Amino acid sequence: MLMTREAPTFVQVTEIWVPDGDVLIHAGGNYAGKDGFAESSVRTSFAKGEGLPGKAWAEGRPVVLKRFDGSYFLRAEAAAEAGLTAAVAIPVFDGDTLKAVLVVLCSEDAEHMGAIEVWEDKGGVLVLNDGFYGAAQEFEFVSQHTTFSYGQGLPGGVWAAGVPILMRDLGKGYAFLRADAAGRAGLSTGIGIPLPSPTDSTYVFTLISAEGTPIARRFEIWDARATTVGPAKEALLVDGLCEVEGPLWSGRNPDFDAPRAAAWRGPVGQVLGTGLPFISTGPGLPAGYGSMVALPVYHGGELAHVVAWYL
Repeated sequence: MLMTREAPTFVQVTEIWVPDGDVLIHAGGNYAGKDGFAESSVRTSFAKGEGLPGKAWAEGRPVVLKRFDGSYFLRAEAAAEAGLTAAVAIPVFDGDTLKAVLVVLCSEDAEHMGAIEVWEDKGGVLVLNDGFYGAAQEFEFVSQHTTFSYGQGLPGGVWAAGVPILMRDLGKGYAFLRADAAGRAGLSTGIGIPLPSPTDSTYVFTLISAEGTPIARRFEIWDARATTVGPAKEALLVDGLCEVEGPLWSGRNPDFDAPRAAAWRGPVGQVLGTGLPFISTGPGLPAGYGSMVALPVYHGGELAHVVAWYL
């Protein structure tokens, strides 16, 4: 069963922070009508180590913050007024250079099911560094007690391949080790993303979307390894899934001409041109979608992939 547009979303707010000298400044976001929190955000900047974006920058890793009260989250009052209760900061590194920090913010209640997870290599296996699951408490418990070896499951597969991977029908798939718990929570689609870090640790970021409270109604993975960032940068759509059209091009049909994205053309093209994450709520989106997030993934000094998700 595919996700419905009318369903409430698991992620409420997305925003981008970019380095400007020795601070991070606001570079765009989708606040979904939460105007007070948006106004607070555009007036804010973060030094290295300060606030959630600054902590992700300083520690060189994704950071999950499940509670704002009494924490280092600088916009806690504005977040509370907007009904936001948790956030994850995803730093985008090219080698030792920070390109940007993508922050996603969520609300916790009895209805929102989903998972935003950070997996870390500990002694040759991936363990859960942290995650936010909303009301999917059983799936959270199972995840906390699950490890993945190299090539095993979604996180282990991303670790071994070094590329983003999209999994479908999680409650039924033998390749998804937490299938039983996923099925009971209504979790249907998962995407895993390798996150380069200037530290010695390996991190894999996963988004697990439920039918009732989707993280996204459309996922895309674009391969951009053939060209460098700039006016000539291009990418091929190598996998995808969407509510309206079903499976997108998945690289399995050699007779099909895979869709291409070019630098500066369309939302994915903005990432190819700038090398930075991009959030869109305006023109250029496929018909039927109101917003999207596109995240660049660097490997070996180049922009290797773009992962996009749409609502």
